[in-house]
Amino acid sequence: MTAIQWGIIGCGNVTEKKSGQAYNKIADSKLVAVMRRDAEKAADYAQRHHVDKWYSDAEDLMNDPAVNSVSIATPPASHLEYALRAIKKGLNIYVEKPVTRNAQEAQQMADAVRESGAKLTVAHYRRALPMFLHVKSLIDSGAVGEIRTVQIRMWKYQNPNPEANTNNWRLQPEFSGGGYFHDLAPHQLDLMLFYFGEPAAYTGYSLNQGEFSPADDHVCGQIVFKNKVVVNGSWCFNVAPAEATDLCEIIGTKGKITFPFFGTFVTLKNEEGEETVNFTHPEHIQQPMITKIVSYFKNEGPNPCTIDEAVALMKVMDSFTISQKIKLS
Repeated sequence: MTAIQWGIIGCGNVTEKKSGQAYNKIADSKLVAVMRRDAEKAADYAQRHHVDKWYSDAEDLMNDPAVNSVSIATPPASHLEYALRAIKKGLNIYVEKPVTRNAQEAQQMADAVRESGAKLTVAHYRRALPMFLHVKSLIDSGAVGEIRTVQIRMWKYQNPNPEANTNNWRLQPEFSGGGYFHDLAPHQLDLMLFYFGEPAAYTGYSLNQGEFSPADDHVCGQIVFKNKVVVNGSWCFNVAPAEATDLCEIIGTKGKITFPFFGTFVTLKNEEGEETVNFTHPEHIQQPMITKIVSYFKNEGPNPCTIDEAVALMKVMDSFTISQKIKLS
């Protein structure tokens, strides 16, 4: 395969800046078609981004002979269906996160990939960003000694507008798999797997404190990795605006690494002192990941995030939100 020719299934907001324009800025990569069920919006997207073809039916896009690779950027409820259809058609596949609504669906996808030999990558694009690779280099170099504990806090305030919550698919578990936890935590927890390897045990709980939507708004979880690193996470989407927090602290025997998952700095504090490095993310934040994916699809590099890694992540998330879901009267 000499050129990767992309079709986007679900050309919504997530593709406007993060990924859609990046496909044309990478060697041997081109966005040739887009699809959205709303034909008018699909046509508008194609016109604004200078894409040759648009469709309102995913089947038509996947049958286009010019398309050899698809990006599935719909809400998670349809990821499995579209991936299975694309696998049967022999297409390469890039799936947005979370890869599915739960681990069971992710395992179905993994089984299909294994049986078919298809190439599929999951959009945990922070793995390719310089800021988070810098964190990994600090860990691997022993800058803070042996890692003992990791503390994650993601606290946000809830939108008090009931209509906004009702119309937000991210807060409808049948579409998203959960709530904001399912939207944001995959970025954070995947990095933990990327940094520390295979988990040995994990558990947690979730509940709907504010009852602003059908989705749980408070999740807590713990992971013990096989290398003895312990991660504790707290996700609460119902705090006072002044208490909103995005923080990760990686604490070792010789110091601490501090950074936000949705920010642009990394602070290292150890026996030699304290240093903060600031980063500027790429204009199209998925472009470094897509560059690696193009190489993988062309047999020129490894898969930057496999479906099996995504299954492991979904098992952790399920252990926090499904097996220990708490309902209080």
